[in-house]
Amino acid sequence: MDARAKLRDAKRIVVKVGTSTITYPTGKMNLSRLESLVRELADLANQGREIVLVSSGAIAVGRDRMNRKKSASIPERQAMAAVGQGILMHVYETLFASYGQVAGQVLLTKENSARHNQYANSRNALIEMLALNIVPVINENDAVSVDELKIGDNDNLSATVASLIDADLLILLSDVDGVYTANPQTHPEAELLSEIDEITPEVEQMAGGVLSDVGTGGMHTKIEAAKIARSAGVHMVIASGDAPGIIRSILEGKETGTFFPAKEAHLRVRKSWLAFGRHIDGDLMVDDGCAKAMQEKGSSLLPAGLLSVEGEFEEKSTVRVLDSSGREIARGITNYDSETLRRIAGHRSDEISMLLPAAQKKEVIHRDNMVLMA
Repeated sequence: MDARAKLRDAKRIVVKVGTSTITYPTGKMNLSRLESLVRELADLANQGREIVLVSSGAIAVGRDRMNRKKSASIPERQAMAAVGQGILMHVYETLFASYGQVAGQVLLTKENSARHNQYANSRNALIEMLALNIVPVINENDAVSVDELKIGDNDNLSATVASLIDADLLILLSDVDGVYTANPQTHPEAELLSEIDEITPEVEQMAGGVLSDVGTGGMHTKIEAAKIARSAGVHMVIASGDAPGIIRSILEGKETGTFFPAKEAHLRVRKSWLAFGRHIDGDLMVDDGCAKAMQEKGSSLLPAGLLSVEGEFEEKSTVRVLDSSGREIARGITNYDSETLRRIAGHRSDEISMLLPAAQKKEVIHRDNMVLMA
């Protein structure tokens, strides 16, 4: 069975729309596109599907209302988000109501996902909203979330939400058609990739860092979102938000945009939180033998297999585990800080007590605190 054909049966769907998709280059809202988007989502809800909308655009809308130009000042952007979020939500509420649907605003912050109890509470609230036939309209709480404003990453937010609620499909609507073999703005010969079934370092390199003038996310963040979605058992599609009926086309299984088929296994809620709810503080590179043992046997990460440590972090931080080619194979909570890890890298477990007399842990990352990503 063609992998895209599975999309026809998707029941719980998360759609993320970017700033450049719902605003004009003038900075004003593209009401025609907003109306078309909501009409399509409402029609899906009428079919009995569960719809979640993750919408960017609050800062741009607030900036337009206040007649302000783009500013790098975080306090000003927070103020613009506070104004714009209310305006944007009013438009969504009005449009959804006109098609017989109820929309409810949900503002999330990193803190909601960094702590397991808040992560679980967010999951319960969203699932209850869907059970009550409410369409959650989600955004990062930009008015207070300084870190997120620096990163500007609703792509990863939408993937985290999709993971959080066990969605079947995540659709990222963008100002580009999908992932190309090169930047199509500078390489006219670049070809659109219809499907990516493995995210390799080559794929990440192809993603580059394309940014629009009004949005803050690029193709790189969409690839990061695909890692999250696939590992959580969620199919993902990147497609152009300009095309009429684009969501319907995706759900009909047509070759639209770039498709990232999900991995088969869904992560348990705690594992999902472990992989996607916590901030990544550094990278650990391991040798081929260690990578194989982790992937094939589910082994813990031991110091002997550790090649190098990137970043500065404390113990109990969440880090990525990379193989020797630079591909991410796992995420987990480390038992040691970065300085200590550099001291014990490459040493056998029985040597750790000599290097660290007070050490109580042998593993760098215990398998219970690790999630495989590849």
